[in-house]
Amino acid sequence: MPPTPTPRPPSWRWVVCGLLLLASAVNYMDRQTLAGASVRISREFSLTQTAYGEVEAAFGYAFAAGSLVFGWMADRFPVRWVYAGVLALWSLAGMATGTARDHGDLLFWRAVLGFFEAGHWPCAVRTTRMVLDERQRSLGNGLLQGGATLGAVVTPLVLPWLMRDGAGGWRPPFLFLGLVGLAWLVPWLLVVRAGDLPVERPAERASGSGPRDGEGFLRIVFSGRMLAVLAVVACINTTWQVLRAWLPKFLQEGRGYDETAALRFNSAWFLAADVGCLAAGALATWLASRGRSPHAARFTVFAGCALAAALTVLAPRLPAGAPLLGVLLLVAAGSLGVFPLYHTFTQDLSARHQGKVTGLAGVAAWLLPAQAQRFFGVLADRTGSMDTGLALAGLLPLLALLPLWFLRPRAAKPAATPP
Repeated sequence: MPPTPTPRPPSWRWVVCGLLLLASAVNYMDRQTLAGASVRISREFSLTQTAYGEVEAAFGYAFAAGSLVFGWMADRFPVRWVYAGVLALWSLAGMATGTARDHGDLLFWRAVLGFFEAGHWPCAVRTTRMVLDERQRSLGNGLLQGGATLGAVVTPLVLPWLMRDGAGGWRPPFLFLGLVGLAWLVPWLLVVRAGDLPVERPAERASGSGPRDGEGFLRIVFSGRMLAVLAVVACINTTWQVLRAWLPKFLQEGRGYDETAALRFNSAWFLAADVGCLAAGALATWLASRGRSPHAARFTVFAGCALAAALTVLAPRLPAGAPLLGVLLLVAAGSLGVFPLYHTFTQDLSARHQGKVTGLAGVAAWLLPAQAQRFFGVLADRTGSMDTGLALAGLLPLLALLPLWFLRPRAAKPAATPP
């Protein structure tokens, strides 16, 4: 028999969550570099808005495919190694993006990046589920999701320092930020031992998600609860991905900000999103500790975040200036604040199939955004403005409230009174 691993101290679980936060940061650093350099790349390669939307769509379709592959792998193989592998490969793909010579190269490397970046979420969500209990997961997921915006906050600040003047000056950041991702592997392999995140067996899942742990995967897939989860994530991720991909272009080409000002505000926008994400997870945890049911706490906070995201409807009426930027900061907080709450709903579905559930949700999360990215570009080309697309994107989290309500726990029917 293999030796029993030495028990970990309680603080270890939060160290692991800190590494997940950094992995999310790396994920978004590689992803957001293209958005930050999008105006330069579009000019150098003579890309229309539609062509740029196609590049983002390629990322989304590949992300959907990778979600299925790595969702299955996260359940089938030790997460320690799956996670390390996908992070190394997406970092290399990000570096290769800096070698692109035309639109076709951008499409290819963006698709490769999306495929391997998809492995982050099944691995990370399975990890938080294994190391945290139900009461702690909203906060743990908030740290996980908040890391995404940490990377997105840092990226616009370092891009002006890394980019050079002239043709091809946008290329160095892709190499540098890819190397940062490879460096993450060192603390991950040191902190997480081989036996810390084992592949779970049915007999080992006596706690966590209740009776649904024993259900077959197909039964979960075709359940009403799973369909509700897919509808929720399709809505909220479309909002987030459209906003994060097009905001730098909107500010520069739609409102006349210069590159430096747009990148600095983009950093502040992601910082506001990070605050919203962490606050949403912490608020839901606090409400649950004050007597609210976990679902009621999550739903309440989700609804507030959805209302904040819907403030995009004001943006078309606002010119460049403080009111516009203030509205966009509130939109940022709301549009990311819904995510830690969403992740807790997927964790309630199944312990046994957590990776596959997250992977399948990733397909729904990216197929609609991929279509939306191209639609946004086409709409911008046809109307000569990004305002309408921006306004529509923020309304989707409100639509997610209906399927989210379906996920509420059902009260057990009272037993019949014996005669």
